[in-house]
Amino acid sequence: MSQAALPLPTPHRHRWLALAGFGLAVFVAAAIGGLGVAGTSAEYNGLEQPAWAPPSWLFGPVWTVLYVMIAVAGWLAWQRVGFTWPLWLYAAQLVLNAIWTPLFFGAGQYGLAFADIVVLWLLIGATTVAFWRVRRGAALLLLPYWAWVSYATALNLAIWQLNT
Repeated sequence: MSQAALPLPTPHRHRWLALAGFGLAVFVAAAIGGLGVAGTSAEYNGLEQPAWAPPSWLFGPVWTVLYVMIAVAGWLAWQRVGFTWPLWLYAAQLVLNAIWTPLFFGAGQYGLAFADIVVLWLLIGATTVAFWRVRRGAALLLLPYWAWVSYATALNLAIWQLNT
């Protein structure tokens, strides 16, 4: 079959390919973070932590669910507005998300990681507000992520203070 005779993707198929693209983008962010935490469970457990710190095994399951929600949220917003300002915010928060784990675990830069997560928290909030204006379901999917990052921000600060 010649190149000219191939059917063009349908809009329906295009939407599902876009979802795969959002899934891939989130997977890359998660993979960068995963590389940053490989073998760091002992390091995390060896840090002085507040009494309310979660066990290290909890992070994987929580982040798996959150990353799925983040990908779907981006995809839902994209369907309404394409890659416009709300999606630039979304992309920026993904980058900061990916950077945090190597800063905190890989480099042990708790203060720099704290600065990163504060800006990340602000960008998640801005993304949530932008998504609310575009597609409320997308914004609602980001709320658990924003809540978890709020908790993680407080935890980062506490660990930084306890270990400096």
